Amino acid sequence: MKRSYAVIVIGAGGLGSAAAYRLARAGTTDVLVLEQFALGHDRGASEDHSRIIRHAYHSAAYTPLTRAMFEAWAEVEDEAGLRLVTTTGGLNLAVIGTPGESVLEDYERTLAPGLAIERLEAAEIRRRWPQWQIGDDVRGLFQERGGILDIRRATATHIVLARAHGVSFMPGSAVRRVRSTDDAVAVVTDTETYRAEALVICAGSWTPALLDGLGVDLPITLSQEQVSYFATAHPREFACERFPIWIWHGEDVYYGFPVYGEVAVKAARDMTGRFIEPHARSYEPLPEETALVARFLEARLPRAAGPELYSKTCVYDMPPDRDFVIDLLPGHPRIAIAIGAGHAGKFASLIGEILAELVLDGASRHPIEAFRADRPALTDPGFARRFRLAG
Repeated sequence: MKRSYAVIVIGAGGLGSAAAYRLARAGTTDVLVLEQFALGHDRGASEDHSRIIRHAYHSAAYTPLTRAMFEAWAEVEDEAGLRLVTTTGGLNLAVIGTPGESVLEDYERTLAPGLAIERLEAAEIRRRWPQWQIGDDVRGLFQERGGILDIRRATATHIVLARAHGVSFMPGSAVRRVRSTDDAVAVVTDTETYRAEALVICAGSWTPALLDGLGVDLPITLSQEQVSYFATAHPREFACERFPIWIWHGEDVYYGFPVYGEVAVKAARDMTGRFIEPHARSYEPLPEETALVARFLEARLPRAAGPELYSKTCVYDMPPDRDFVIDLLPGHPRIAIAIGAGHAGKFASLIGEILAELVLDGASRHPIEAFRADRPALTDPGFARRFRLAG
């Protein structure tokens, strides 16, 4: 049985599967992907039908990457012959005079040159999408390239294409320990020890436990979140060609999707702040959280509201500034790491490409300085945690 590889990837979710595919696409096919559960499992952060994908973002750390992000998905779609991205347009809304309006200003300010964004007053929002029940104190921004990434299908596609290029996947192989030396990396499972020239860690909420064995302590906070599907009685009004993905920037941030994947709309509250320890994650949704989202829909999108089809939980793994970590691990130049901060799905294929560049070339051609593993948010014990996505 083979026990030595050029690169080992820990985790076959959205980021790990993308890294495996991008390594193979770059010509490195001697790759082993270790996944503790079954491929396509629902215990991580890559399940469900949909993720918002967009050019408009809250921070200039991200907007220089969005063109490459869309190009990366187009490459995967072209090779697989499958559609992974559905364009619906993207609408951001806030009440005038509230902190949410300043977030919209960040979106306008940081958008990459050459990309258009429309400022919309309430009357125009109601004209285009009469589904919204808003007063004249609401304004919006619309970016036509926003849409839906089918994250489940995208992860499965990365896996299939990586396998086609010769990558080996080993589900049911939990990694218990990682050891790093000057000339190799050792990865220990319950049954075997594997060696590699380089390692990529994409383990989501299980990452801190793996870093313990390397003497690295990144301050990662886990938060249990959830999304809900509501069986609207008016699916035609919320079809992808008639209604955009949306984000409401209020005291709480809500976001949602047109009908996709289920005959229902999907909606959720971002950053509920239910902080947990790794062993304490629950797969049982909280009825009170579902009810909170339902009340938002009843107030703002009443024709989207309907019986709960189902709700499901997920976990955000967040650095103190809630920005990504995409870097070579300090003190361990053979190990690359990605931490998604609860919003990496849309960037998965591009992050996979960046991780491949880091382990093969030692650096990436993409602008990732903001995501260094030795930035103040990760090294200064006094750094104030801020988990809301705002500029």
